[in-house]
Amino acid sequence: MRLFYALNFSPRTCSRLISLRDELKIASYQGSFTLDDNLHLTLVFLGECDQRKTATAINLLAELDCAAQTICFDRVGCFRRADGDIWWAGVRESKALNELYREMVKQLSQTGFQVESRRYMPHITLGREIICAIQPHAIDPFYEQVTSLELMKSERRQGVLTYTPIHSKPFSLDSNLDCI
Repeated sequence: MRLFYALNFSPRTCSRLISLRDELKIASYQGSFTLDDNLHLTLVFLGECDQRKTATAINLLAELDCAAQTICFDRVGCFRRADGDIWWAGVRESKALNELYREMVKQLSQTGFQVESRRYMPHITLGREIICAIQPHAIDPFYEQVTSLELMKSERRQGVLTYTPIHSKPFSLDSNLDCI
C-alpha cells in the first residue's frame, strides 16, 4: 500500500483551505482540484510499503517525541508544469517543522526507507494541472495548532483518490508552544 506521514487539520482550518481552493477553482480554466477530505500537509512520502515496512513506519511514529506546534499559512503559490501547474497553500518557514522533517528522514533512512533528498517545502496541494488567470500571492495569515502526526494510506476507492489515517501519534502538549 502507498503510505505517507501527514499533518491533518481542524474543521476550521480545512474550511479556510477549501475557500482558497474554491477561489482558485473560480479563477481557473482547467484543473483537478483536491477533495475536501484530502487536504493535508505531507511530512514524508514513503511510497509502496509491504507489511514489514508498514510495521516499521508505525513503530517509528510511535517512538516519535514531539510537542504540539503552531503552523502559519501565509500564501498561495504554484509549481510550474508544462501540462498545468500544481497550486498550493504555503506554510511559513519554520525551524521546528524542518527539524521534525529532518529527524523523520534520518530515522526512515536508518531503517531502510528510500526517501526524497530534495529540499523540504511544506505545502497543502489545492489542485493539479491548473491553468488559471491568477498569480501566486500572499494571503491573510491563519494558524493551526498541530497536535498529532498521522501515517496515511493512499488508495483509489471506486475511482476516487482517498487518504485514510492508519496510525496516529498525539504530540505532547506544552504550554510554551513553538511556532512551526
